[in-house]
Amino acid sequence: MAETGPVRAETLRRPAAAPLAVLVAGAVGAGYLYGTDPHEPGHVLPACPFRFVTGLLCPACGGTRMTYDLMHGQFAAAWLDNRALLLASPFALALLARWIVEGLRGRRWRPELSPRVQVLVLSLAVAWTVVRNIRS
Repeated sequence: MAETGPVRAETLRRPAAAPLAVLVAGAVGAGYLYGTDPHEPGHVLPACPFRFVTGLLCPACGGTRMTYDLMHGQFAAAWLDNRALLLASPFALALLARWIVEGLRGRRWRPELSPRVQVLVLSLAVAWTVVRNIRS
């Protein structure tokens, strides 16, 4: 009988393993979220650790409600939940798709952001955090 240990380790080293695992985990999470309204209290959904510690909204606060609203076709409600995250979502999905495609082609891939782009993304996140906490 062959050992399964090395086979599992080899499977995890394949370029497609990580992106496909992220895709499956996201699908499972979305399946749970579809039937769980985060606008209502009493559900087992993660709370924002930044908000728990500081009392302030982080750049991603409202993302769970936004995703729920999108899955139920409520685009206006999703916009109100988190505008910045809603606008960034297509880019994140495109990156995930590219990661999966490259993995299935047998190539490892990760996005490389120039220092200027990193500063831009961080600046936008900080600005969004400030704006949304001043408004609320």
